Amino acid sequence: MEQTTQDRFRFRGRIFLQGAVRAVSGLHIGGAAGALAIGGVDQPVVRNPLNNQPYLPGSSLRGKMRSLSEKFLGLSFNRSIGGVRIHSCRTTESYRTCDLCQVFGVPGSERGQADFGGPTRLLVRDIPLAPETVQQLEALETDLPYTEIKWEAAIDRVTSAAVPRQQERVPAGAVFAPLDLVYSVYEPGDVERFRLVLQALALVEDDYLGGQGSRGAGRVRFEELTLAVRSRPRYADEVRWDGGGAAPADLLVRWDTLKTWLTQQLADA
Repeated sequence: MEQTTQDRFRFRGRIFLQGAVRAVSGLHIGGAAGALAIGGVDQPVVRNPLNNQPYLPGSSLRGKMRSLSEKFLGLSFNRSIGGVRIHSCRTTESYRTCDLCQVFGVPGSERGQADFGGPTRLLVRDIPLAPETVQQLEALETDLPYTEIKWEAAIDRVTSAAVPRQQERVPAGAVFAPLDLVYSVYEPGDVERFRLVLQALALVEDDYLGGQGSRGAGRVRFEELTLAVRSRPRYADEVRWDGGGAAPADLLVRWDTLKTWLTQQLADA
């Protein structure tokens, strides 16, 4: 008998991945150009209006994870959103065999999404500056609050004339924390799909976040990663993974052991 949608997408529990993000090189996640009137910065960073501190938007990290995963898996870029092409399944058959669309979701505007799409598994929260980094930057005489200004120049290939421009960056060494990824499990196959999340983080480390990555900016490292599980029958009782692995690569090396542990924690959900 064919499994119903309600049975297939029965909530079983959540996996929580937490840690920190260190900017190995200067990091620029762009904000509104009019956000910083003083100083006339051409390319400001995104800031929390309540405390004026830069933060790392969860959408930026999640989008980069998805983009790199699409390329790594060799998926087709068959959907245009605002002029940007992504991969998106469009049939029940393709969706059920596509780990990426089940982890990261299908656009709600996709025709027929209500018929074949399921719940998005991965949630990535915004990441503020870590308190220790806030203290360090407040003690320094930075170009702007918590940030540096990097000057660049566009060179005219014919006249060799240089057109200077400014880019605001969070300095190298800054730490954003807490990193908080929440992964919901609805079916047994979702445990295996969690490997895609760890792999995506490893891909980001080898690439960059934000702008000007090809010019050296945006290199990041994920540190002090911890894992915990809350199963549906015992949702108030969080169980923590103590098998080691403070970086994505460490957890991937231990994947078989980690997968077995996750399966056991969610077995009775």
